[in-house]
Amino acid sequence: MQPAITMGGQETKAGTRQTIHLPLPELYNYSPTTMTAHVVHGRNPGPCLLIAAALHGDEINGVEIIRRLLGHKSIAKTKGTLVLIPVVNVFGFVAQSRYLPDRRDLNRSFPGSPKGSMAARLANLVMTEIMPHCTHVVDLHTGAINRENLPQIRATLNGNEELAALAKAFNAPVVLDAGLRDGTFRKAAHELGIPSLVYEAGEALRFDEVSIRAGVAGCLNILSHLGMIRKRKSRKKHQPLIAKSSSWVRASQSGVARSLVPLGAEVSPGDALAYISDPSGGNEDVVKSSVAGIVIGRTRLPLVHEGEAIFHIARFSQPTEAAESIESFQDAFDPETDTDESEEPPLV
Repeated sequence: MQPAITMGGQETKAGTRQTIHLPLPELYNYSPTTMTAHVVHGRNPGPCLLIAAALHGDEINGVEIIRRLLGHKSIAKTKGTLVLIPVVNVFGFVAQSRYLPDRRDLNRSFPGSPKGSMAARLANLVMTEIMPHCTHVVDLHTGAINRENLPQIRATLNGNEELAALAKAFNAPVVLDAGLRDGTFRKAAHELGIPSLVYEAGEALRFDEVSIRAGVAGCLNILSHLGMIRKRKSRKKHQPLIAKSSSWVRASQSGVARSLVPLGAEVSPGDALAYISDPSGGNEDVVKSSVAGIVIGRTRLPLVHEGEAIFHIARFSQPTEAAESIESFQDAFDPETDTDESEEPPLV
């Protein structure tokens, strides 16, 4: 048996699971606030995987992914330790906001400080109480308000075969080889030598069933890949593809945008992506793609300003193959075509 694990001053013995409430700074009316962590501590030694959601308080797909994971029968006999934090940015979650009450972005505040801002203190709590135990991290995100992302994994590969294998094991349709940004949780984990993935899917303040199902399956795939649960039957309907670069297409003028292409669409240079005109239909301009690739993100709000990023396009060596893989992915997780039994009714 592996030894007990202690987080937040609470001990979890091998072969048990426990809910831990980590104290956060009080609100200005002295109301106590805590961050909840669920610890599944297996009997036998193994990796320690942290799955965290809602670093941005309005990104709620990850919250539902973790809720489903907590009830999944596969984690009952976990080898090693699984730590699940449904809501990291508790203050933003309550306010339905991306940010903390002081308007700071938690995911630009790592590794934090015990005497800094509210964001810095929250980041420091994660880094000092949770991260010393962890060997791997999956950080669950969505697009921002009025922006939607195709389910995708972001990681800085740089020839790291272990991280590349982890990213492919998640089995999202797209793996974006993305650089590290200062202040992000992913960079803080990277500097500790902890392999870290970001799963991006859907949009803020909205549940998306395909993104959630794919996220649950992806996290279970990671657990299986690390040997923490039984080997899972591989879905062979799509093959994750690595995009080495991506670019944004911006609005050519201000106005009302009429989008022509969905997420996952294959585009070529010169393809029309949207029309932008004034509310009466005058002064119309066509937004065209400048690159060949796959649309992995886009704005959901038709009202745009000149220069605003409205389409995110990932570039692949074989865009057609990527488009076919994404179509297979959609079929694999769409409730109407998914052949795997799910314990959860689909959200609509």
